[in-house]
Amino acid sequence: MTHNRTRLVLALWAVLMSVPAFAQVDLSGSWQPVPAEDLLGNPDLVDYTGIPINDFARQWALSWDPDRLGLQEHQCQVHTAAYIYGGPLRLRIWEERDPQTQNIVALHNYISTYEQNRTIWMDGRPHPPEYAAHTWMGFSTGKWEGNILTVYTTHIKQGWYRRNGTPSSDKITLTEHFIRHGNQLTHVAVVTDPVFLTEQFVKTQVFDLAASSEGNWLWPCEYVNELPGTPRTSVLSYMPGKNPYLTEFAGKHQIPLEAALGGAETMYPEFRDKMKTLKPVEATARSK
Repeated sequence: MTHNRTRLVLALWAVLMSVPAFAQVDLSGSWQPVPAEDLLGNPDLVDYTGIPINDFARQWALSWDPDRLGLQEHQCQVHTAAYIYGGPLRLRIWEERDPQTQNIVALHNYISTYEQNRTIWMDGRPHPPEYAAHTWMGFSTGKWEGNILTVYTTHIKQGWYRRNGTPSSDKITLTEHFIRHGNQLTHVAVVTDPVFLTEQFVKTQVFDLAASSEGNWLWPCEYVNELPGTPRTSVLSYMPGKNPYLTEFAGKHQIPLEAALGGAETMYPEFRDKMKTLKPVEATARSK
């Protein structure tokens, strides 16, 4: 009887040791994004659809001149943690464990775009005070909720929600969920922005586990003179009402300008009824 009991205890111990604590899932590996809407190239100008921006964000975006990206101080401007996962990149994830307890101290992300290193602290440490430095990747802490890794990030620099001037503030907080299903990883990002959004902005991105870690992991960026003849003191922007691309996107898709200008109202099905009362922009129309 004692012998059988010992065998049962050993068998149960083996089963328990084979199951990750708290249903944790190993996210380690090299991941590549599955093509989605943000991987189809640069977005159209004055396309703010699907973003719950407010009037302040809209005015900022309409004043944004795309030539600004050619200024040397903006050529190598890094995407923030709230935006960077949606672009073309290679993503590597690995664990850092305490050498004595083997508990996970942190999960590290290396993102090939702009060669960014991101640390997600898993040891329960608090976030720094509000006056602490803001960075492109911010300060992140994570916890397991079942088999989902939930990450909370603060202290992120000012950036954008879409690479056409739609701004995000340095007051944003980012909540992410990393969900693995076999060789696929779903990344859900939820942004709260008290400055430029009227409600939370949710985005998703799916990654496939790469067959190997080979490939281009570097993103060297060098400053060059992309705008010859432009004074270094110039601030490239449009005055209110002077954006020459105001109706270009709406005209191309023959939708009302109100829809192209975004906002929370335009994100919901009920807005389709309102669109029936609005006049679409002519396909050939363009602001003067």
